[in-house]
Amino acid sequence: MGGRRRRRERLEQVEYERLRQTEDRLWWFAAVHANVLRLYRRLAPDGRLLDAGCGTGGLLARLAREHPDSAAVGLDASETACRWAMDKSGRPVCRGSVDTLPFDDGAFAAIVSVDVLCHRGVDERRALEQFQRCLTAGGILIVNLPAYRWLMSRHDAAVYNARRYTRRQVLRLLRAAGLQPVFASYWNMLLFPAMVVTRKLLPGGGSDVRRQPAMVDALCRAATGVERGLFAAGLRLPFGGSILAVAAKAEATND
Repeated sequence: MGGRRRRRERLEQVEYERLRQTEDRLWWFAAVHANVLRLYRRLAPDGRLLDAGCGTGGLLARLAREHPDSAAVGLDASETACRWAMDKSGRPVCRGSVDTLPFDDGAFAAIVSVDVLCHRGVDERRALEQFQRCLTAGGILIVNLPAYRWLMSRHDAAVYNARRYTRRQVLRLLRAAGLQPVFASYWNMLLFPAMVVTRKLLPGGGSDVRRQPAMVDALCRAATGVERGLFAAGLRLPFGGSILAVAAKAEATND
């Protein structure tokens, strides 16, 4: 048992190192960070911000850079990732689980969480309840999650994803946690056929978190840029490789 645990920890360390090396260069991270930041700018109230499951700090660094008054902090389960995230972002990062957030009730005006609820070490319902608890009244939660259970692949195994979702499932989970959805859409639609082919039909193994040829990266950035334009025009995408959702905690009422 101990040997398996140590092997898993070594593999997770390798994946964190891969994340650290690629998150500032790979098109997918550029796209998901841009999507999250756009929603944060539009919908988040002023106040403290938590990046829950911040990994090695790529999104946290962008939030800190573009919103220096947000008092952004990070949290991750990996001690090494916390250290790297602090170095990259210049913001405080604590080690902990999203299942038991080490923060007071109503501590944050906004919480962002990118591909964390899907992780095999996370209790998705308990984590959402913790997010709801730690949001102030009127605060918002922004989550990104992988789409479609049938798309589970070698990539998910490599990055320890245990779940993929439909839009309807995400909305149901948010409401069950006492949060009111205000936005939900698939994205990465234009590249979805290529994603299905590479994940389900082509041989290979391991994580897709790796550098791509410059031309491929540029084409992927262009495709996801078109989708951001569609979002800005008020459209929702009917399918895609990921789901982006925003939910709000109810305002306090005076009885």
